[in-house]
Amino acid sequence: MQPITKPKLFHGWWMVWGCLVVAIVAWSFALYGPSVYLHTLSRIHHWPIGVISSALTLSFLVNASVLGFVGAAIARYGPSRMMGAGACIMACGLVMTGQVAEIWQVFAAFSLIGLGWSCLSTTAITSSLAPWFERYQGRAVSTAMLGASIGGMVGIPFLLMLINALGFSLAMLWVGFILLATVLPISVLVMKHRPQDLALTPDGLPADPTKKIVETKTWTRMQALRSIKLQTIMLAFGLALLVQIGFLTHQVSLLLTMLDEFGTSLCVTGAALLAFTARLVLARFADRLDVRMVACAVLIQAGIATGIAALFPDAPWAIVTAVLMYGMTAGNTTTLPPVIVRREFGAVSFGVVFGICATLMQIMSAMGPAFFGLMRDGSGSYQLPLALSAGMNFLAAIVVMIGRQHKA
Repeated sequence: MQPITKPKLFHGWWMVWGCLVVAIVAWSFALYGPSVYLHTLSRIHHWPIGVISSALTLSFLVNASVLGFVGAAIARYGPSRMMGAGACIMACGLVMTGQVAEIWQVFAAFSLIGLGWSCLSTTAITSSLAPWFERYQGRAVSTAMLGASIGGMVGIPFLLMLINALGFSLAMLWVGFILLATVLPISVLVMKHRPQDLALTPDGLPADPTKKIVETKTWTRMQALRSIKLQTIMLAFGLALLVQIGFLTHQVSLLLTMLDEFGTSLCVTGAALLAFTARLVLARFADRLDVRMVACAVLIQAGIATGIAALFPDAPWAIVTAVLMYGMTAGNTTTLPPVIVRREFGAVSFGVVFGICATLMQIMSAMGPAFFGLMRDGSGSYQLPLALSAGMNFLAAIVVMIGRQHKA
């Protein structure tokens, strides 16, 4: 009697879990962390919030300027080298953030964080997974991006605890070490280029010799940019991510006007937990749903959340409600663009198409920190940027549905 051998887990799912861990540390320290760095640097050095926010905007612009290269490079060479290099560059920026003494050094440190994060962000993760999945691409991407929500849950409380225990400089040294110790082994041992390199097929399913091979269109950058579908994705999510990056980098400062540090950490963790739950739902059903319809609903909820905060700027219940409601949408606002692009443009061209898409979205989203910070300094409160943010989210919901009516 032949012994029963348990089938090996498809390496693509090891890629998913590796990307999930990378997302935890990258989002903890590069997306959610800046709201802590902003508040701490302002408190220690007495620098204006608006000026430090401008340094964050530069960070996101640096990130945007290389995303197209990152997507194309991973599609051509694989993710291992890009993720390893990104971790080293980002760690340098994080350590430097804890050592700054003059404002220009903040701009330099944040630029390094943005450059490193480009190799670990949504573009890098989704480009790494694109060749590995066909039938389960929505589930794979959504599962990997759960790490971003976990980062939102643990990142800010962990950073606040570490800074209170060790001081800002030593805490940031440890943050850089944690990033390297986590990402470098994954990039070397787990990240592989294509399933065919391991004699595997996408999804880990056996090849069906009776199934007719369908040729997938290969898109150039210019062809993709002329597509209404891609234009609506870039505009809708560019607006939504402008609001998201601005809101997330300022949410600690906003909450601390109403709550103490414990209450702020609890609220931010609750928002990230809701984002995690929403991402779990998307991971379960993404491959069955009309993702543009889902995107429309997510953007409308984000508009309602920021609208509540704008209408009741002095009410703690309203600010807490807004942060929690917005947190529920934040994860899927990041996850949905690559899922839509992968579904509408295919795996072959994903790295090129989403690379340019992410670049233009990130250029828009990079305005978020400065948008919130400068308008807050100019108007004396967060009410005006929050009101405008609500309008931008509602406009984005309309735009994403316009693309649903057009062929790619």
